[in-house]
Amino acid sequence: MPTTIGIGVVFHPNPLEPRAIGALVSKYGVTFLLATPTFLQAYIRRCEPEDFGSLQYVMAGAEKLPERTSIAFEDRFGVRPLEGYGCTECAPAVTVNTRDFRAAQFRQVGAKRASIGHPLPGISVRIVNPETFEPLPLGETGLLLVRGPNVMQGYLNRPEKTAEVLRDGWYNTGDIAAVDEDGFVRITDRMSRFSKIGGEMVPHIKVEDKLHELSGATEQAFAVTAIPDEKKGERLIVLHTLPEDKLEPCRALLAKSDLPALWKPRADQFVHVESLPYLGTGKLDLRRLKEIAIKAKEE
Repeated sequence: MPTTIGIGVVFHPNPLEPRAIGALVSKYGVTFLLATPTFLQAYIRRCEPEDFGSLQYVMAGAEKLPERTSIAFEDRFGVRPLEGYGCTECAPAVTVNTRDFRAAQFRQVGAKRASIGHPLPGISVRIVNPETFEPLPLGETGLLLVRGPNVMQGYLNRPEKTAEVLRDGWYNTGDIAAVDEDGFVRITDRMSRFSKIGGEMVPHIKVEDKLHELSGATEQAFAVTAIPDEKKGERLIVLHTLPEDKLEPCRALLAKSDLPALWKPRADQFVHVESLPYLGTGKLDLRRLKEIAIKAKEE
Protein backbone atom coordinates (compact mmCIF):
# COMPACT_ATOMS: atom_id res chain seq x y z
CA MET A 1 0.00 0.00 0.00
CA PRO A 2 2.74 2.58 0.74
CA THR A 3 4.47 1.92 -2.59
CA THR A 4 1.35 1.59 -4.76
CA ILE A 5 -0.89 4.42 -3.56
CA GLY A 6 1.26 6.32 -1.08
CA ILE A 7 -0.76 5.52 2.02
CA GLY A 8 1.11 5.87 5.33
CA VAL A 9 1.61 2.71 7.38
CA VAL A 10 2.93 2.19 10.91
CA PHE A 11 4.65 -1.13 11.65
CA HIS A 12 5.49 -2.81 14.95
CA PRO A 13 7.23 -6.21 15.11
CA ASN A 14 5.09 -7.74 17.88
CA PRO A 15 1.27 -7.39 17.74
CA LEU A 16 1.04 -8.90 21.24
CA GLU A 17 2.51 -5.77 22.86
CA PRO A 18 -0.72 -3.83 23.48
CA ARG A 19 0.83 -0.83 25.18
CA ALA A 20 3.25 -0.29 22.28
CA ILE A 21 0.42 -0.69 19.75
CA GLY A 22 -1.78 1.77 21.61
CA ALA A 23 1.04 4.34 21.82
CA LEU A 24 1.76 4.06 18.08
CA VAL A 25 -1.91 4.41 17.10
CA SER A 26 -2.18 7.51 19.28
CA LYS A 27 1.14 9.06 18.17
CA TYR A 28 0.54 8.72 14.43
CA GLY A 29 -3.25 9.17 14.39
CA VAL A 30 -3.79 5.75 12.81
CA THR A 31 -7.23 5.38 11.22
CA PHE A 32 -7.19 1.71 10.14
CA LEU A 33 -6.15 -1.15 12.44
CA LEU A 34 -5.64 -4.65 11.05
CA ALA A 35 -5.59 -7.41 13.67
CA THR A 36 -6.81 -10.85 14.70
CA PRO A 37 -9.46 -11.57 17.37
CA THR A 38 -6.68 -12.80 19.68
CA PHE A 39 -4.85 -9.48 19.35
CA LEU A 40 -8.09 -7.53 19.86
CA GLN A 41 -8.66 -9.35 23.15
CA ALA A 42 -5.23 -8.22 24.33
CA TYR A 43 -5.97 -4.60 23.32
CA ILE A 44 -9.28 -4.68 25.22
CA ARG A 45 -7.44 -5.65 28.39
CA ARG A 46 -4.43 -3.36 28.23
CA CYS A 47 -5.08 -0.37 25.93
CA GLU A 48 -6.84 2.81 27.05
CA PRO A 49 -9.90 4.11 25.13
CA GLU A 50 -8.05 7.31 24.23
CA ASP A 51 -5.23 5.27 22.62
CA PHE A 52 -7.59 4.29 19.82
CA GLY A 53 -9.41 7.60 19.50
CA SER A 54 -8.25 8.15 15.91
CA LEU A 55 -9.41 4.76 14.59
CA GLN A 56 -12.16 4.77 12.00
CA TYR A 57 -11.87 1.14 10.86
CA VAL A 58 -10.82 -2.02 12.69
CA MET A 59 -10.52 -5.12 10.51
CA ALA A 60 -10.17 -8.60 12.04
CA GLY A 61 -9.13 -11.74 10.20
CA ALA A 62 -7.11 -15.00 10.47
CA GLU A 63 -9.73 -16.66 12.70
CA LYS A 64 -13.41 -16.37 13.53
CA LEU A 65 -14.34 -13.10 15.25
CA PRO A 66 -16.50 -14.05 18.27
CA GLU A 67 -19.48 -11.79 18.87
CA ARG A 68 -18.40 -11.45 22.51
CA THR A 69 -15.04 -9.99 21.42
CA SER A 70 -16.65 -7.62 18.93
CA ILE A 71 -19.08 -6.27 21.53
CA ALA A 72 -16.38 -5.90 24.18
CA PHE A 73 -14.11 -4.00 21.77
CA GLU A 74 -16.91 -1.66 20.70
CA ASP A 75 -17.94 -1.03 24.32
CA ARG A 76 -14.39 -0.04 25.23
CA PHE A 77 -13.24 1.88 22.15
CA GLY A 78 -16.44 2.92 20.36
CA VAL A 79 -15.49 1.19 17.10
CA ARG A 80 -17.09 -2.07 16.02
CA PRO A 81 -14.56 -4.43 14.38
CA LEU A 82 -15.36 -5.58 10.85
CA GLU A 83 -14.60 -9.19 9.96
CA GLY A 84 -12.83 -10.25 6.78
CA TYR A 85 -11.79 -13.65 5.48
CA GLY A 86 -9.04 -15.10 3.36
CA CYS A 87 -6.33 -17.70 3.07
CA THR A 88 -2.72 -17.79 1.92
CA GLU A 89 -3.64 -19.49 -1.35
CA CYS A 90 -6.05 -16.65 -2.20
CA ALA A 91 -3.56 -13.77 -2.07
CA PRO A 92 -4.91 -13.64 0.75
CA ALA A 93 -8.28 -11.83 0.89
CA VAL A 94 -11.60 -13.31 -0.29
CA THR A 95 -14.44 -11.48 1.49
CA VAL A 96 -14.83 -8.40 3.67
CA ASN A 97 -17.44 -6.50 5.64
CA THR A 98 -17.48 -2.72 5.26
CA ARG A 99 -19.52 0.27 6.35
CA ASP A 100 -23.05 0.81 5.10
CA PHE A 101 -23.48 3.17 2.16
CA ARG A 102 -26.03 5.89 2.95
CA ALA A 103 -27.60 8.59 0.79
CA ALA A 104 -30.94 10.41 0.61
CA GLN A 105 -33.71 7.76 0.65
CA PHE A 106 -31.12 4.99 0.27
CA ARG A 107 -29.13 2.59 2.42
CA GLN A 108 -26.97 -0.30 1.28
CA VAL A 109 -25.95 -2.68 4.05
CA GLY A 110 -22.18 -3.21 4.10
CA ALA A 111 -21.88 -5.58 7.05
CA LYS A 112 -23.81 -8.22 8.95
CA ARG A 113 -22.94 -9.56 12.35
CA ALA A 114 -21.44 -13.06 12.38
CA SER A 115 -20.73 -12.84 8.63
CA ILE A 116 -17.42 -12.45 6.79
CA GLY A 117 -18.98 -10.05 4.30
CA HIS A 118 -19.22 -10.02 0.50
CA PRO A 119 -16.61 -11.41 -1.92
CA LEU A 120 -14.18 -8.77 -3.17
CA PRO A 121 -14.63 -7.51 -6.77
CA GLY A 122 -13.71 -10.17 -9.34
CA ILE A 123 -13.90 -13.04 -6.84
CA SER A 124 -16.60 -15.73 -6.93
CA VAL A 125 -17.60 -18.10 -4.15
CA ARG A 126 -19.60 -21.32 -4.36
CA ILE A 127 -21.13 -23.55 -1.67
CA VAL A 128 -21.07 -27.27 -2.53
CA ASN A 129 -21.77 -30.65 -1.01
CA PRO A 130 -18.50 -31.72 0.70
CA GLU A 131 -18.74 -35.23 -0.74
CA THR A 132 -20.20 -34.78 -4.24
CA PHE A 133 -19.11 -31.16 -4.89
CA GLU A 134 -22.58 -30.46 -6.30
CA PRO A 135 -23.65 -26.79 -5.81
CA LEU A 136 -26.10 -26.26 -2.95
CA PRO A 137 -29.14 -23.94 -2.85
CA LEU A 138 -28.92 -20.47 -1.31
CA GLY A 139 -28.84 -20.60 2.47
CA GLU A 140 -27.66 -24.21 2.77
CA THR A 141 -24.42 -25.02 4.56
CA GLY A 142 -21.61 -26.74 2.68
CA LEU A 143 -17.98 -26.56 1.56
CA LEU A 144 -16.74 -23.11 0.49
CA LEU A 145 -14.96 -22.87 -2.88
CA VAL A 146 -13.28 -19.72 -4.25
CA ARG A 147 -12.45 -18.69 -7.81
CA GLY A 148 -10.80 -15.55 -9.15
CA PRO A 149 -7.54 -13.89 -10.21
CA ASN A 150 -6.41 -13.97 -6.58
CA VAL A 151 -6.29 -17.79 -6.44
CA MET A 152 -2.81 -19.34 -6.64
CA GLN A 153 -1.66 -21.39 -9.64
CA GLY A 154 -0.56 -24.22 -7.36
CA TYR A 155 1.98 -25.36 -4.78
CA LEU A 156 5.55 -25.24 -6.05
CA ASN A 157 6.70 -28.68 -7.22
CA ARG A 158 3.75 -30.36 -5.45
CA PRO A 159 1.29 -31.37 -8.19
CA GLU A 160 -0.52 -33.96 -6.05
CA LYS A 161 -1.14 -31.47 -3.25
CA THR A 162 -2.28 -28.91 -5.83
CA ALA A 163 -4.76 -31.39 -7.32
CA GLU A 164 -6.26 -31.93 -3.87
CA VAL A 165 -7.30 -28.29 -3.46
CA LEU A 166 -7.81 -26.99 -7.03
CA ARG A 167 -10.62 -28.29 -9.22
CA ASP A 168 -11.50 -26.53 -12.51
CA GLY A 169 -10.03 -23.31 -11.13
CA TRP A 170 -12.02 -23.50 -7.87
CA TYR A 171 -9.97 -23.51 -4.66
CA ASN A 172 -11.21 -25.76 -1.85
CA THR A 173 -10.90 -23.67 1.34
CA GLY A 174 -11.75 -26.51 3.70
CA ASP A 175 -14.25 -24.19 5.42
CA ILE A 176 -17.93 -24.90 5.95
CA ALA A 177 -20.08 -21.90 5.06
CA ALA A 178 -23.40 -20.59 3.73
CA VAL A 179 -24.42 -17.59 1.60
CA ASP A 180 -27.61 -15.70 2.50
CA GLU A 181 -30.11 -13.93 0.25
CA ASP A 182 -28.10 -10.69 0.40
CA GLY A 183 -24.85 -12.36 -0.66
CA PHE A 184 -23.22 -12.30 2.77
CA VAL A 185 -21.05 -15.32 3.55
CA ARG A 186 -21.07 -16.98 6.96
CA ILE A 187 -18.39 -19.43 8.07
CA THR A 188 -19.76 -22.06 10.43
CA ASP A 189 -16.77 -24.37 10.88
CA ARG A 190 -13.67 -25.95 9.36
CA MET A 191 -13.50 -29.48 8.02
CA SER A 192 -10.35 -29.94 10.10
CA ARG A 193 -12.27 -28.97 13.23
CA PHE A 194 -14.83 -31.76 13.11
CA SER A 195 -14.64 -35.08 14.94
CA LYS A 196 -16.42 -38.25 13.90
CA ILE A 197 -17.93 -39.62 17.10
CA GLY A 198 -20.19 -42.63 16.97
CA GLY A 199 -20.67 -42.04 13.24
CA GLU A 200 -21.75 -38.41 13.67
CA MET A 201 -19.75 -35.32 12.68
CA VAL A 202 -19.30 -33.06 15.72
CA PRO A 203 -18.17 -29.43 15.16
CA HIS A 204 -15.56 -28.21 17.65
CA ILE A 205 -16.26 -24.50 17.11
CA LYS A 206 -19.96 -24.80 17.96
CA VAL A 207 -19.08 -26.58 21.20
CA GLU A 208 -16.56 -23.83 22.01
CA ASP A 209 -19.15 -21.12 21.28
CA LYS A 210 -21.67 -22.75 23.60
CA LEU A 211 -19.10 -23.03 26.42
CA HIS A 212 -18.16 -19.35 26.07
CA GLU A 213 -21.84 -18.38 26.03
CA LEU A 214 -22.57 -20.38 29.20
CA SER A 215 -19.47 -19.10 31.04
CA GLY A 216 -19.93 -15.46 30.01
CA ALA A 217 -16.24 -15.27 29.05
CA THR A 218 -15.43 -12.35 26.73
CA GLU A 219 -12.08 -13.77 25.61
CA GLN A 220 -10.98 -17.24 24.53
CA ALA A 221 -11.16 -19.48 27.60
CA PHE A 222 -12.00 -22.82 25.93
CA ALA A 223 -10.50 -24.77 23.05
CA VAL A 224 -11.94 -28.08 21.87
CA THR A 225 -9.88 -30.86 20.34
CA ALA A 226 -10.25 -34.63 20.05
CA ILE A 227 -8.21 -37.74 20.80
CA PRO A 228 -8.67 -41.35 19.64
CA ASP A 229 -11.29 -43.43 21.43
CA GLU A 230 -11.57 -47.22 21.09
CA LYS A 231 -15.37 -47.32 21.33
CA LYS A 232 -16.53 -44.21 19.43
CA GLY A 233 -13.57 -43.42 17.20
CA GLU A 234 -12.83 -40.08 18.86
CA ARG A 235 -13.76 -38.21 22.02
CA LEU A 236 -13.81 -34.49 22.73
CA ILE A 237 -11.30 -32.89 25.08
CA VAL A 238 -11.77 -29.32 26.30
CA LEU A 239 -8.70 -27.30 27.25
CA HIS A 240 -9.66 -24.33 29.42
CA THR A 241 -8.14 -21.54 31.51
CA LEU A 242 -10.99 -21.07 34.01
CA PRO A 243 -10.60 -21.65 37.76
CA GLU A 244 -12.58 -24.59 39.11
CA ASP A 245 -15.18 -22.43 40.85
CA LYS A 246 -16.14 -20.86 37.50
CA LEU A 247 -15.84 -24.05 35.46
CA GLU A 248 -18.22 -26.15 37.55
CA PRO A 249 -21.34 -23.95 36.97
CA CYS A 250 -20.50 -23.90 33.26
CA ARG A 251 -20.33 -27.69 33.08
CA ALA A 252 -23.66 -27.96 34.91
CA LEU A 253 -25.30 -25.61 32.40
CA LEU A 254 -23.73 -27.51 29.51
CA ALA A 255 -25.32 -30.74 30.70
CA LYS A 256 -28.74 -29.04 30.55
CA SER A 257 -28.12 -27.20 27.28
CA ASP A 258 -29.79 -27.90 23.93
CA LEU A 259 -26.61 -29.32 22.35
CA PRO A 260 -26.92 -32.91 21.09
CA ALA A 261 -25.70 -35.48 23.63
CA LEU A 262 -22.71 -36.49 21.50
CA TRP A 263 -21.57 -32.85 21.38
CA LYS A 264 -21.33 -32.56 25.18
CA PRO A 265 -17.87 -33.42 26.55
CA ARG A 266 -17.93 -35.41 29.79
CA ALA A 267 -16.97 -33.60 32.99
CA ASP A 268 -13.73 -35.61 33.24
CA GLN A 269 -12.66 -34.52 29.74
CA PHE A 270 -11.92 -30.92 30.76
CA VAL A 271 -8.19 -30.13 31.10
CA HIS A 272 -6.97 -26.96 32.80
CA VAL A 273 -4.03 -25.12 31.21
CA GLU A 274 -2.33 -21.88 32.19
CA SER A 275 -2.77 -20.52 28.68
CA LEU A 276 -4.05 -21.78 25.33
CA PRO A 277 -1.42 -22.34 22.60
CA TYR A 278 -1.37 -19.89 19.70
CA LEU A 279 0.59 -19.58 16.49
CA GLY A 280 2.42 -16.36 15.62
CA THR A 281 -0.52 -15.40 13.37
CA GLY A 282 -2.87 -15.31 16.36
CA LYS A 283 -4.65 -18.54 15.43
CA LEU A 284 -5.08 -21.41 17.86
CA ASP A 285 -2.29 -23.96 17.47
CA LEU A 286 -4.48 -26.99 16.70
CA ARG A 287 -1.58 -29.44 16.58
CA ARG A 288 -0.34 -28.31 19.97
CA LEU A 289 -3.88 -28.51 21.39
CA LYS A 290 -4.09 -32.17 20.45
CA GLU A 291 -0.61 -32.89 21.85
CA ILE A 292 -1.53 -31.33 25.20
CA ALA A 293 -4.81 -33.28 25.30
CA ILE A 294 -3.13 -36.62 24.54
CA LYS A 295 -0.41 -36.03 27.12
CA ALA A 296 -2.94 -35.01 29.79
CA LYS A 297 -5.00 -38.15 29.28
CA GLU A 298 -1.93 -40.41 29.32
CA GLU A 299 -0.85 -39.13 32.74
